Amino acid sequence: MTEPHVQPNLTPQFCFSTVALRDFLRISRGAIDDSITQNLNALVTPSQSGFDPTSTSVRISRTSSRPIDPRTCQTFKDKVLFPSWQARSDVLTYCAYVATSPDPDDPEVALRDTETEKNRERVVDERLDPYSGRYFPREPRTERLANLLRQERSVESIVRSRTWGLVRERCGDSFQDAEEALNNWRGGRERRGT
Repeated sequence: MTEPHVQPNLTPQFCFSTVALRDFLRISRGAIDDSITQNLNALVTPSQSGFDPTSTSVRISRTSSRPIDPRTCQTFKDKVLFPSWQARSDVLTYCAYVATSPDPDDPEVALRDTETEKNRERVVDERLDPYSGRYFPREPRTERLANLLRQERSVESIVRSRTWGLVRERCGDSFQDAEEALNNWRGGRERRGT
C-alpha cells in the first residue's frame, strides 16, 4: 500500500518558494491521487481458488472490476488517502495564512517603492502616447502567493473530486462528497484524540 507523503516543515520561506510548494503538492498528488486506480487495484485480494483454465474461454468486460473488501478500503482511506489530503490541506491553509499576513521581510519592498516614486515624478502626455499613463506596480510576494494558492485550491478540489469518485465506485460506499468524507475522518480523529 502506498504511504502518504510526509508533510514538510512549514515556514514562510517554504510558502514563498513556489517551486518547493508546487513540488510538494505535485509529488503528494502523484503518489496517491494520480495513481488511485493502481492503489485501489493493489487492495484487491488475489484469487483464493487458483487459476481456472476455463476462465479464459469467456471474455469478461473490464467494467466489472472485482470488489474490494470494505475493511481494506476503509483502512486505505484512513491510513493513506485522508492523511495525504490532510497534509496538503494543512500546507495550503498555513500558506494562505502567510499570504494574508504582513510581510516585513519582502526583499522587493525597496524596489517597489523606488518604482512607485519614479512613476509619480514622470511627466505623461497621453496625447503623444495614450499608453504612457499606465503604471503596473510589481505585485508583493504575498499577493503572488495568494494567487498561486487560489489556483492550487482549485486543482486540489478537482483532484479530490476525481479521486473520490473512483474510491466510491470501487469501494461501493457512501454518497458523501470528498470534503464531507474528509471532515468526518477529521472528526473521528479528534474524538479519538490523535
